Amino acid sequence: MKKIPSLSLDRVSAMARSADPGTGGAGGGRTGRSLLACVAVLAVVFGVAELRPPAAASSAATGAPTAAQVERTAAVCPQPMQGLSGTTQLTAFTPGTGGTAPGGTATVRDITPQAFAAPAAPAAPSGSPASGSPAPSGSPAGSAPAQQQVSDARISLAKPGTPVSAQAAATDTAAGTFAVATGAYAPGFTVTQTTTITDQRGMGVSGVTCVPSGTHFWFAGASTSGDRKDYLSLNDAEPTAAVVDVHLYGDKGPIDTGDAGTGIKVDPGTSLSVLLSSLTVQQNSDLAVEVTVRSGRLGVYLHAADGSAGTDWIPASVNPAPTVVLPGLPADLSGARLIVAAPRGDDDADLKIQLSGPNGWFVPAGHESIHVKAGMVAAVDLDQTTHQQISALRLTPSDPSHATPVLATVRINRANGSKSDAAWVTGTAPVGKRASVADARAGGSTTLLLTATGDSAASVRVTASAGSGGGTPATKDVDIPAGSTVSLPAPEPGGGSGNFGLTVETVKGGPVVAARMLALTTKDVPMFTVQTLQDDHSFVQVPPAAPDPGLLVH
Repeated sequence: MKKIPSLSLDRVSAMARSADPGTGGAGGGRTGRSLLACVAVLAVVFGVAELRPPAAASSAATGAPTAAQVERTAAVCPQPMQGLSGTTQLTAFTPGTGGTAPGGTATVRDITPQAFAAPAAPAAPSGSPASGSPAPSGSPAGSAPAQQQVSDARISLAKPGTPVSAQAAATDTAAGTFAVATGAYAPGFTVTQTTTITDQRGMGVSGVTCVPSGTHFWFAGASTSGDRKDYLSLNDAEPTAAVVDVHLYGDKGPIDTGDAGTGIKVDPGTSLSVLLSSLTVQQNSDLAVEVTVRSGRLGVYLHAADGSAGTDWIPASVNPAPTVVLPGLPADLSGARLIVAAPRGDDDADLKIQLSGPNGWFVPAGHESIHVKAGMVAAVDLDQTTHQQISALRLTPSDPSHATPVLATVRINRANGSKSDAAWVTGTAPVGKRASVADARAGGSTTLLLTATGDSAASVRVTASAGSGGGTPATKDVDIPAGSTVSLPAPEPGGGSGNFGLTVETVKGGPVVAARMLALTTKDVPMFTVQTLQDDHSFVQVPPAAPDPGLLVH
């Protein structure tokens, strides 16, 4: 620290005399004495600063970062996309006994413009200034718009560990919903949306796990050809408007969408659906979609409907990476189509295709690899390569020294004669410490598919919560050989009724990727949907810290 010289008493007296003009007037004397007092105080302060060295900084904090539970979790669900005949069920769930934070709530509400409207000004009392006169500074009328709860919540959790379900609005123009959990309800809070459509022109089940609002999303597996009607669902659960750009990539590279895909505005508290075929005149059977939110934040989803062949949500992919794992391929699939994109950069991607079965990874005969040109999309049919066994799919660089980031999705078909349904599974991350899905159902309709992607075996603990209509939780430990996929009917709670939550915890080894298949056969149509389970990030790492008194004089 630079030394600050102290002030001698001689200098103090000289400064006082220079401030006193020597006229002998009372004013001049008072000025001199006041200045003398001020300078004396400064001398004491600076003298102390000179004589006392700065406090030594405390020793660096030691120890590893500590894990702290989150105390707020938020998610946005898309528009139901249910048409006139469909029904949509929302299910919310916080696993276990919740967090250690006291109190809290967990609710799911409709996205509405009124939720973010400015509060109405109260009527002016008799004799008050006329309407339209400026409000006093700091009054509520001059404040920013405040979020208001204008309707009852569709879902309110009564306690952690037990899911609650409710129906979404029963219209073909229903908006999305937003969910917020605080306090003890926040760690692991999750919401699942499941839509069932029984219209003969498009029967099927669409399921999705609701995710937080964001600013950048990738999707692979979209289409604008044939009977496909693919919609982006843009949901603004924030108090500010959002502006969105949509970019499409096909087998020949980026697709020009002109002004149609640029500067799409979504007002606060609203949901907007965008038909992909309205953005381009080209018919493309395999597309990658990039959604960039230039301002604001959105919940963004992509819904695919392929006429009578099937319908479901295409999940947002993890960010492009050289290695991609896609879990959840059932044994009874009738078709599988892999769509891979290398949307950014100047390098092509050469990728090795592997499938994981009960005995580890294997290379499908006739489909050992796939080549994807830079900025383009490639696809391959894998209909007869899974050998009628459950599996996961993995893409890795053919040459590890030439690793190009990609994103991938596999379309899965299940058929019964001429009747079929479809689901899309995208690249995902491991379940980590814990992952949950809210909507599991009894009667053998729920199947878990677990894959140990590493070189060592793994063990997980699967817990079925109490049902929404009561019951007791059930737990099952599962061992997964290295590189293998294990399928098991989901454990079901004892007694009670209703749907229940499923939680997967990594006990040993790993990493493990997981998916839940929900099969709801209706009128001989093998309707189903598959959702991957994501690490719930219930804990955040807090770095060690220690007080530093030296900051007071630094």
